[in-house]
Amino acid sequence: MDNQNPHNDPPLPSPSSSSTTTAILDAPLNAMGFEIETLSPNRVSGRIVVSPKCCQWQMFKVMHGGVSAMIAEALASVGAQMASGFKRVAGFHLSIDHLQSAKMGELVLAEAVPLSIGDAIQVWEVELWKAKSSSIERRDVVASSRVTLLCNMPVPKHSQPLVDTLQRFAKL
Repeated sequence: MDNQNPHNDPPLPSPSSSSTTTAILDAPLNAMGFEIETLSPNRVSGRIVVSPKCCQWQMFKVMHGGVSAMIAEALASVGAQMASGFKRVAGFHLSIDHLQSAKMGELVLAEAVPLSIGDAIQVWEVELWKAKSSSIERRDVVASSRVTLLCNMPVPKHSQPLVDTLQRFAKL
């Protein structure tokens, strides 16, 4: 058994692309086609192109509201974990307003920023908006959410490799 890899896990790819980063850090987001772009304790962002993988009722061809909520929870959680010094976090409240639909083929950008970083509780705001072809200006907000998380809990020993991986990808 390798001492540096006690579980004999396959080596992780280098954080060279946003799709690789997302695949390693968050399998459900990756399955929907979301790509994490920025990872820091002050901002987590990414993008998704609306596809059949993330649509509600295939006949309507619009992004499922649950996908928006999943993106909000995931981005806030990873940001909160970094902001708490890579301690364990757990979301306990999610409030989301779905303001307009995102249709098949549209590019949706997402950004999570902290509103409050306390010793035990953090609050993050997450917005999703449709990208315009000429800029990433937030004109057509798809969803706006607030995620409240319990922070600074000990990381279970079996989860430490995931924390180590997040530290490799984080821009601190």
